Amino acid sequence: MSTYHPLSEAQAIEYARRIPQLFQTGSDLASQEIGDGNLNLVFRITEAATGKSIILKQALPYAKVVGESWPLTLDRARIESEALIIEEGLVPDLVPHVYAYDADLALTVMEDLSDHVIMRRGLIEGNQYPLFAEHIGRFLAKTLFFTSDLGKNQQEKKIQLGRFINPELCKITEDLIFDDPYRDAETNNIEAPIRDAAEQLWADKELHFEVAILRNKFLTQAQALLHGDLHTGSIFIKPDSTKVIDPEFAYYGPMGFDIGAVLANLLLNFAAQEGWSKDEESRSAYRAYLTQTIKDVWTHFEENFRALWNEQGVDRVFTAPGYQDYFMLNLLRDTVGFTGAKMVRRIVGLAHVADIDKIENAAARERAQRMALTIGTACIRANRQVATIDELLAIATRAAERGYVI
Repeated sequence: MSTYHPLSEAQAIEYARRIPQLFQTGSDLASQEIGDGNLNLVFRITEAATGKSIILKQALPYAKVVGESWPLTLDRARIESEALIIEEGLVPDLVPHVYAYDADLALTVMEDLSDHVIMRRGLIEGNQYPLFAEHIGRFLAKTLFFTSDLGKNQQEKKIQLGRFINPELCKITEDLIFDDPYRDAETNNIEAPIRDAAEQLWADKELHFEVAILRNKFLTQAQALLHGDLHTGSIFIKPDSTKVIDPEFAYYGPMGFDIGAVLANLLLNFAAQEGWSKDEESRSAYRAYLTQTIKDVWTHFEENFRALWNEQGVDRVFTAPGYQDYFMLNLLRDTVGFTGAKMVRRIVGLAHVADIDKIENAAARERAQRMALTIGTACIRANRQVATIDELLAIATRAAERGYVI
């Protein structure tokens, strides 16, 4: 019989008291529910005497963004906690520490990162993070390499893959990213001024062909354990630290999906500078920072990934001359395609991004939306032909120079 129930703040405090070696016996604890996402309750528990704090994250059996009419599995809490533990074993400085997981309550107890900020907010505020590209490049390289057939015992990988079958959350991705934006779906969220651009998406059969190829890869290529939702809202950051959170969408899929998610969100902020930069000079400067960051993310990722392959690869056959270059080129192409798909869904799909939605000036917001769609669709169209990361940057630069096309 299940003992699951959503916690109240008072219950969260009492639960925290029972966790060994975290708080002093009988100390004064306070709770604040801080969850602003779509799927979970998030409590910050703080000890008044010491200031020590932890996070209790509890999965809800439905999507908060819709309500109880959209039920969701509670097993995603297990998937998230196990993914964080695996990631901590590979990059301990880049994820929060997990103190405990409670299967009955679908509850994960983890390190509090309140001294960091959500990266999306930081970018909206115009901040720059000089270590981010190295940090996230290393995160991607190590988590993807060491959970793939390149860097993990291939029989053990098959067993691990079975623990990360995540059908319900994968279904959300399959629908909201690779289906709904390309038809007049009820779940779409389209502002009236760009309705014409959405209708162009629905009618564009050549674009649909490329999306079908990307969707098939998402459905069938179990290359590595993905975070599954690696946007700038899933990254806590400060100038000297980066922490990746919220891997509840984790599953075995195509590596380029995670890398593309990071790049897409940087490009969404690139487009959003239509509304956030105070003048053309500052807009150009911040966009130059973002494009350089994108290039540096890929460069750090590729350098780390190739080094791991050369030094710790587990499969002799994959050392065949030329195979590594072939693999990396195809991974870059996948990354560009998934970058585009992630951008398009954030403009016409169910869940948008604050970078663009919070632009108060309607004309600037529309320009940002259309620019994002222009970049996103161009990435989707070009993905199977690109040869360098510079070609992705050129797509963004052309869109900025021309304003927008769609």
